[in-house]
Amino acid sequence: MNNPIMIACAHGTSSTQGAAEVNALRAAIAALRPGLDVREAYVDVQQPDLVDVVAGLPEEDMAVVVPLLLSVGYHVKVDIARAVKSRPGSLAAAPLGPDPRLAALLDQRLREAGVTDRDAIVLAAAGSSNPNAAVSVEELADQLRALRRNRILPAYGASAKPSVPDAVAILRLELAGGAGAGESAGAVDDGGRVVIASYLLAPGFFHDQLAKAGADLVTEPLLPSPVLAEIALERFDAAVVHGQ
Repeated sequence: MNNPIMIACAHGTSSTQGAAEVNALRAAIAALRPGLDVREAYVDVQQPDLVDVVAGLPEEDMAVVVPLLLSVGYHVKVDIARAVKSRPGSLAAAPLGPDPRLAALLDQRLREAGVTDRDAIVLAAAGSSNPNAAVSVEELADQLRALRRNRILPAYGASAKPSVPDAVAILRLELAGGAGAGESAGAVDDGGRVVIASYLLAPGFFHDQLAKAGADLVTEPLLPSPVLAEIALERFDAAVVHGQ
């Protein structure tokens, strides 16, 4: 049997910059592991489609689908699982998150944006109808709380609650001392802002929506960063070991 193939499977985006960032991530993975066959695939929006990529693999080759996704959700549990099941010798790796290194990267993005301890943070994830995705985001939020003193509230772009705009509104009330609270209730404006930490890989539709959610500041997505390539390779290696 030949060396396993990595199918680095992303969601897909219509954003030129977002697509370029994900392609650069694949290139970084290949650069860290010379000789590894890293193939491109998507579950939505872009081509080549994951099902077609899996179907076109040489019969004798083992393949591992590495989700370039941040949590377990529909695309991992249904789209990727279905594609892997369709071909003997195919495996699915775990998604990139949660991972303490991603929390550290989020902390870096917040520091780059000038976020202080007085600010309240909405941890904005894409969202999924799969409850396991929210569990992953909550775990990541706990990892971020271990690094920062801020109030951190997870929120979602779709399918789960609270929505990002609702979370922004909740934190604004808290910073103002609560609904109906005034100076007599101890509300003090300490200059804190509501900041959205973008827990997204790259620019695209969901990241664009964050700018419309009413926050004072939105951080940049996780890419570019060498951390993502390192995690992807670890997920790949773990799947290979498990599948042997």
